Amino acid sequence: MKFVKCLLAAIPVMALAIDAQANVSSQEAARLGTSLTLVGAEKVGNADGSIPPYNGGLTTAPASFKTGDTMRPDPYANEKPLLVINGKNVDQYRGMLSATSVALARRYPGYRIDVYPTHRTAALPQAVLDNSRKNATAARSLKGGIAFDNVLPGVPFPIPQSGAEAMWNFLLRFQGVNIHSKYDSWSVDAAGVRSLVVTGEAFVSFPIYENMSKPINNSDIYYQLKLSYIGPARRAGESVMLKNATNPLERPGRAWQYMPAQRRVKQISILAYDTPNPGTARALELYDWTLVGKQEMIVPYNTYKLTYARDAKSLTTPNYIAPDFVRWEKHRVYVVEGNLKPGANHIYHKRRFYLDEDTWAAVASDQYDGNDQLYRGSFAFLSQSYDQQVPDATPFMTYDLSLGTYNINGVVGPHGGIGYIEPLSAALWVPESMAGTGIR
Repeated sequence: MKFVKCLLAAIPVMALAIDAQANVSSQEAARLGTSLTLVGAEKVGNADGSIPPYNGGLTTAPASFKTGDTMRPDPYANEKPLLVINGKNVDQYRGMLSATSVALARRYPGYRIDVYPTHRTAALPQAVLDNSRKNATAARSLKGGIAFDNVLPGVPFPIPQSGAEAMWNFLLRFQGVNIHSKYDSWSVDAAGVRSLVVTGEAFVSFPIYENMSKPINNSDIYYQLKLSYIGPARRAGESVMLKNATNPLERPGRAWQYMPAQRRVKQISILAYDTPNPGTARALELYDWTLVGKQEMIVPYNTYKLTYARDAKSLTTPNYIAPDFVRWEKHRVYVVEGNLKPGANHIYHKRRFYLDEDTWAAVASDQYDGNDQLYRGSFAFLSQSYDQQVPDATPFMTYDLSLGTYNINGVVGPHGGIGYIEPLSAALWVPESMAGTGIR
């Protein structure tokens, strides 16, 4: 199969109004369900056939899957790569790769990108699709894109008119409602030495999806996370809770930590925690966001082998994640760039996100320092939970290109995979509850 760079027509970028930005017209929204899926992806395949048409996604489990299991067999385990990209030929494909992918291939002779046939596996509940269609004409951006109005649970802006709207699609996308897993976080230093940062039990909740008919308020909590650390021994007994609201100006994100030695819960910096996949695009208000356009890219996708890998040691090799575990495919992505606003402070001066058109997940990102040098790069490992109609991106990793190190969070395979559960009681989502769970 021939892989060539195909930059699609740029999506027009519209200036953000100070107070509000109008929704799209009914004529434009009529494309949803016809030429576009209800979340805004192009239904057709690409010109050379390397990206197939969208046909509803993967909703049938392979015969080897046991109903109710939290470990999901790879439906494409028998496929072979169509193309292998490494340091010798990476320049030929650099227009279809993130800057981080190119940098790794150039730096490490053993690094490779195995490109497999593309499968558009994303499938979402009908209520999410229906709400996304309604949002196209009803939702509005507010306060320069930092807030919004009249949004139902679903994709807020399936036909985005700005970078900020695209980023809200990423943050509010459907990822399930209540999720439970046990996971590892591993770091590998520049010498190739791997170390267990933490083993934890994670409960993740997206409260806005518990009532599909209720519009999302600007102060609603859209994401909350509760962790209890099990190991290593020095971390056992700690716990962390995180809550993010839809309007960071009115209700900033908050995090709390319980330390057994101190026997008290304290509020902490929202960045000072280990999580399976906290997302990397918060602090929207600190950046000016540009919707650069849409592009065909080679990204991690349908990564069942990695997501459900039972042996973390084989996965975490020196310098980079073991290439044998990473499946890459060609997909269309929205490219969104954030540039730090004058006077704002953040370790990243510029951030570029690659948002999968079928799920709105950020499958890759590049982060730059104040000198506009590539600093870090991240990847989310996306696989469809075919028994639940949930696109999952629990495993998440970051390469620090300045130090030659990397970290991978959400390694759930050794602990039984990913479960979808009933909601925890409200009493377990208050910081005071952490002292009762964080016990050695």
